[in-house]
Amino acid sequence: MKKITKYVIKNSLRRIFLYHSSLVRMKMMGVKKVFSYTLAFETGVTPDQVRKDFSEFRLTGNKKGGYEITDLLEKMEDIFHRNEVHNIVLIGMGNLGLALSKYSRFAQRNMNIVATFDIDPFMQKIRSGVPVYSMDRLHEIIDRFRVKVAILAVPEISAQAISDELVSLGIRGIVNFAPVLLKVPPDVVVNNVNLSDELESVIYYVYKIMKVDNY
Repeated sequence: MKKITKYVIKNSLRRIFLYHSSLVRMKMMGVKKVFSYTLAFETGVTPDQVRKDFSEFRLTGNKKGGYEITDLLEKMEDIFHRNEVHNIVLIGMGNLGLALSKYSRFAQRNMNIVATFDIDPFMQKIRSGVPVYSMDRLHEIIDRFRVKVAILAVPEISAQAISDELVSLGIRGIVNFAPVLLKVPPDVVVNNVNLSDELESVIYYVYKIMKVDNY
C-alpha cells in the first residue's frame, strides 16, 4: 500500500550534520577535544540536547574529559556511510536539475550521480560531466550501477508517475524537489525539499522580526 513515507527525516539527524560541520571547523583549528556546552554554543542548541542526540546515535565520550573530536567525526562518518560510494540517478534536467548535476560537494561526500534523465531530446544531446539519457534507459542504468537512491527534479504533474517507476525498479530512497507529497510503499524513504516553502519560511520570520522591532 502506498502512502506518505513513514521515514520522516528526524530533527536529531539534521542536528548531527550541524555538529559534524562544527567539529570539522574545530579540528582544522587544532582543537582535539570538545565539551557538550561548547558544541551547543556553536550550533545554537542546549548542552542537554547535544547529549540527547549523541545518545540516540550512540556517540559516546567522557563527561569530565569531553569528546575526542577525531573519534566523533569517525563515528559520524559511519552514521552517514561515507566510507562507501553511493550511486545516484537524477531525473529532470531543467534549471534545477542541471544545477544539481554540477554540485561538486556530492562527490566530496561519496555521492556519485552516475546518470541524469530527461524526456526532452534536446537535453539528451548535452555533453557535460554527467550523461543525460532518455527515460527508456532508466532500468538499464539503475541495474548496471546498482542504484538505490534518486533525485527527482521534475514538474509536479509527472512526479508521482516517475516515483512509481523508480520504486518498481528498486529505488529505496528519493529526494523530491517537486512540490507534491509522493505516495510510496512503506519501505521507501522520501525527503521532500520545497525550495519555495523554505524561502517563504524565511520571509515569514523576517516580517515577524520587523514587526517586533517596530513596536
